[in-house]
Order: sequence, then structure tokens, then C-alpha cells
Amino acid sequence: MAQAQTAVLQAARSADKAVALKASNVRWRIFAIIFALTVINLIDRVSLSIAMPTIAAEFELSPSMQGLILSSFFWAYALLQIPGGWLIDRFGPRRVIGWSTGLWGAFQTLAAFATGGLSLMFARVALGAAEAPLFPSGGKLNSLWLGPSERSRGAVLMDCGGPLGAALGGLIIAYLIAVLGSWRIAFFVAGIATLAMAWLAWHYLRDNPAEHASVNAAELEQINGGRAVPAAEAAQQQAKGLGIAPRSLTGILLGRASWAMVFFGLLTWGPSYLAHARGFDIKGIGAATFIIFLCGALGSLVGGFLCDMLIRKGVRRGLAAKGLLTFSGLVALCAFLLLPGLSNAYAAVALLSLTAFFLMWGSLYWSFPALLAAPSRVGLIGGVMNLAGSLGGIVVPILVGVLLQHLGGYPAVLGFFALCSALFIVGTLLIALDKTEVNHG
Repeated sequence: MAQAQTAVLQAARSADKAVALKASNVRWRIFAIIFALTVINLIDRVSLSIAMPTIAAEFELSPSMQGLILSSFFWAYALLQIPGGWLIDRFGPRRVIGWSTGLWGAFQTLAAFATGGLSLMFARVALGAAEAPLFPSGGKLNSLWLGPSERSRGAVLMDCGGPLGAALGGLIIAYLIAVLGSWRIAFFVAGIATLAMAWLAWHYLRDNPAEHASVNAAELEQINGGRAVPAAEAAQQQAKGLGIAPRSLTGILLGRASWAMVFFGLLTWGPSYLAHARGFDIKGIGAATFIIFLCGALGSLVGGFLCDMLIRKGVRRGLAAKGLLTFSGLVALCAFLLLPGLSNAYAAVALLSLTAFFLMWGSLYWSFPALLAAPSRVGLIGGVMNLAGSLGGIVVPILVGVLLQHLGGYPAVLGFFALCSALFIVGTLLIALDKTEVNHG
């Protein structure tokens, strides 16, 4: 009996000692890798846009064919969001990220050997299919590796790679083309870099924190603190249907699609606005675009860290996250209403930079699948949410073109973006976050 008591006491002391140890930081290295992947993801996406003038001349592509090739990426990307989310829940994010990154690196490399418009279009469709699972996989890793007090930071560390990749992609690909003298070599180099990241992701990522050799007991306690069942085990328990409340699902779909309308609208038509409405030359457009999206990346980080700080200080999650997102939507709404009245081009760029800073607080949406969905449905809900954003990205260039042609130019476009900002607020307010601490913490 005495020996048994001694063994229990020793076990308790060992547990206390483990908790007292400084926690390892593997979870943040995991998200540093996801951040790097999202930056490369956007660089590979925008590479074709940068190289298209050169490619079009070489392949003698008509404007219509150029448009088809540029849009072909999103066909498979949007179509495979939900199947990709299902694969993530079924096989785990590590396998899906490893294979998808390897495939998209291969197809980016293959594009360097295109012989005409059709072969280039095939490579872009395949690239979109391969990139489809990345963001939902990041949402799944958020649920597996982070506790409730850290999920906002994890979400923005992943998503801020998007605007940063958009800001850097044009500079890097243009530089490679200029220095190497060939768009083909630039594509090949980008593809090889992606293949290297695929190896790193496969080598370092794990689906279960307890199975990672570098995670110590203190970090595992932080990851699983307050959970009745560790996240990796909970993810194996099946849920009925989509595993999310209909009201919250409606909110994240409306909010994400509306947000994407604004983001992709700025990404696709922003340079034309700067040229035609503000009179910038090509160098000015490049510099202004870089500043705008760099501010967006910084804003994404600030929004996530601020949200987690408010939650740690005792602010309810619903009030913290929805309050920040509503404020960001209001800033965007006001900015788009004010822009037509600004006569100074540099003031317009400054206002767009401020708008991008607050708009990218929308990265917080990537913490919602882990919070709102049953653990076994996080990947699927992430895919559904990203499908809504992708459809917004597909539709908005067409709508903006129609508005420019038929409704009086850029003031009508800016008014449309203001409407999207208002719908983003409505969608955000529909989401029910206050019960997630109990249900999915």
C-alpha cells in the first residue's frame, strides 16, 4: 500500500515538473511553415499574370485566350474545395499538405515547358486543383495544435501570407524574368522552391501533437489545456451532417464571400483603378500595389494578436472577434464611400492602404472552422468556407467589368465594394461564437 502511494506521489510530481518546464514552441513552427506555404501559394498564382505579356507574345494568344488561361486556375480550385476538405478530415492535414504541395510544385515546374495556350491552361487548372486544400488544411491544424486562446493568432499567421505573397509575388517573378531572361526559367525556379517546401512540410508537420518528437509535456498541456478530450482524439469522433449550426454556417458563407469580393476586387482591378482613375504609371502602380498589400499583411497580424489579447483579458470571444470584424467592415465601408471625393492620388493610396490594413482583420475567419464545427468536420467546413471565398473571387472581376462598362465607371465600382463591406458586417453578426468555448474549446 505504501509503495502504491509513493508511486502515485512520484507520478504527480513528475506531472507538475513537466508543466513547470518551459513549453516548447513546435506549434508556432508549424504555423511558420503554413505561413511560408501561403506566401509561395500566392507567388505561384500571380506568376502567370506577371509573365502573361511575354507569354502572349510568344504563343500569339488572343485577349480572349489570355483571359481563359488567367481564370482557369480558379475553376479547379473552387471545384475541389469541398472534396479537399473531406480528404483533410479523412486522411489528416499532413498527408494532404505534403501531397498537394508536391503536386502544385510539379505543375508549376511543368508550366515552364508549355508549348502553347492549351498546355499552359492544363498546367494552370492542375495547379488550382493541387493548391485547393492548403487553406482548409491550415484551419484543421488550427483545431489540432492550438488552444482557444491562440487560435486567432494561428489563423492570421496563415492568412496574412496571402496579401504578402501578392505584394512580393510581382516583384520576385518580375525580377527573376529580368535577371534570368526567361519566363520559363522563372517558373521552373518557383516550382523547385515549392517542391522543397513540400519536403519540409512532410518532414515536420504532424496531425497529432503528441506524436511530434519535439513537443514537450508543457507544450502538450498548453495545446490540450481545458479540453475534456485531446483535439486529435476528438477529430476521430464522427459527427452528424456538417457538424455546424445553420445560422453560423450562413454567416461565415455570407461574410467570407462578401469579404472576398472586396479583397479579390482590389487584387484584380486595383492596378487598373490606380492607372485610369488616379493616373499612375507602371512603376507607380507597382509601388502602390506593394504598399497596399503589405499594409494588408501587417493588418492581418495585428487583428489576430489583438483578438487573442482581448480574450486573454476576459473579453468574450464573440464580442472580441465580432467586434473587431465589424469595425474592419465599417472602416472599409466608409473608405469606399470617401474615395470618389478624394482628388489627391497619394491620399487615395493612403486610404486604400488603411482599408487593406483593417480589411485583412477578416483573416480571423480562419479561426472559425475550428471553433464552430465539430472536430471531425473542421476540414470540410474550412473547404466550404473557402469555396464561398473562391466563388466571390471568380464573380467579382466580371461584375466590376460590367459596372465599369454600363454604370459610370469607378464610382459605381467603389459603391459596390461599400455594399460588399456592409454584407460582410451582416454575415459576421450572424455567427454565434459565445458557445464555442464550451463546445469546441
